[in-house]
Amino acid sequence: MNILIMTIPVAITLVVFFVLAYLSAVKNEQFDDLETPAHIPFSDDEFPTIEEQKTRRQ
Repeated sequence: MNILIMTIPVAITLVVFFVLAYLSAVKNEQFDDLETPAHIPFSDDEFPTIEEQKTRRQ
């Protein structure tokens, strides 16, 4: 039973850490465009920068 006293707080701490890391990545727009980076090596065209894409959306 003593191991549960240590294991549960460690597990909760890890969950909180990973949730905060995920929310930080979402806030910093890390998951916005998953398609374009994969196509860049196959294209000679210039793709718009992230700043240009943001201005087009607004």
